[in-house]
Order: sequence, then C-alpha cells, then structure tokens
Amino acid sequence: MFGLIALGFAPVAAQDLLDPHPLAGVVDELRIGIHAYNVHYAMLPTYIHEWQFNEVSSISFDVLFTSPQIDAFTWIGSPRPEIGATLNLAGKENLVHAGLTWQLPIFDTPVFLEGTFGAAIHDGALSGAPEGQKNFGCRVNFYERFGIGVNASDTMTATLAYEHTSNNNWCGDNAGLSNFGLRVGWKF
Repeated sequence: MFGLIALGFAPVAAQDLLDPHPLAGVVDELRIGIHAYNVHYAMLPTYIHEWQFNEVSSISFDVLFTSPQIDAFTWIGSPRPEIGATLNLAGKENLVHAGLTWQLPIFDTPVFLEGTFGAAIHDGALSGAPEGQKNFGCRVNFYERFGIGVNASDTMTATLAYEHTSNNNWCGDNAGLSNFGLRVGWKF
C-alpha cells in the first residue's frame, strides 16, 4: 500500500526537482539527429540532383547554449554557442564540433532558417584514407551547418540540416564531408 502511495507522489517529486529546470539559463536546447553520410562534397548544398542518400549511418548530438547577454554577441545577432558530435555508425569518420548558431524566423510563423559556423575535429585520415573514406588534410577543419526548421511546440523543434566540414584548401588534401538529415530538439 505504501508503495502505491509513493508512486502517486513520484511525478510531483520529479516535477519539483526539475522546476526550475537545472539547465535553465545555461542550456537553451538539446538535439539528436539521424543523417545520410557524405551526400555531397561541397560546402553549399547546390546541385541537389547530385546528392547521394544511399548511406544513412550517422547520428548527431548537439547542445545549444543560451546566447550570452554581452554587447559583442548582441552586435553579431545574438547567436547561440554550441558543441556537438556527429558519429558514424558504419565505422567511418566522426566529428566533434563547436560553433555559433544563428536562427532567423520566417515572418510570423513557426518556421526558421538556421546557420552554424565554427570548427570541427575528426578522427578520419589526413591522407591515404581507405576506400570510401575521406582525406581531410588537417585534423581541425571548418564546420558549417545550414538548415530549415520548425518550432513544433514551445519546447520541441525539428530541423532539416546540411552539415559540412573541410579545410578550404589550407592543407594538402581537402576532401569535404557533407551530411544531411533531421535533428529533433528539446528547448528549456
């Protein structure tokens, strides 16, 4: 009997532990995604008819922080700092990235455009990569992500995202890697 009474109070106790949410004010959104690996080689998602969706093998995790309330961030449009990772489940290259993410609402709708710019470190080959993998040239490369998303509710987002990493020909090899997929986010 006592167990049933305790179970009845468990949701109330859990709500009290998370109210206010322990991440409120620091973390703005957590995202998880699934992606097609290496859909294209270029930074800009042009020539969509050339994209290859034959290998959906990557998952992503992102933490978007609340934009700092400092003049420098306000001056550049209040981007949200973020860190994340894209992991390839087929044994190919994995990325860990950090950057700044801007969102632009489309009029008075729940739809938004998004852009992220930063850097990524990978565990792939610099040169001499096995067949089907990339020669990145540099261990740390540029990281860009472009997307279109929707605020599905006050606490949930969904974003179609095209992410790209390459070194802009600063190193001998520069095989760009672009993944395309869906990221689902939970806002705090």
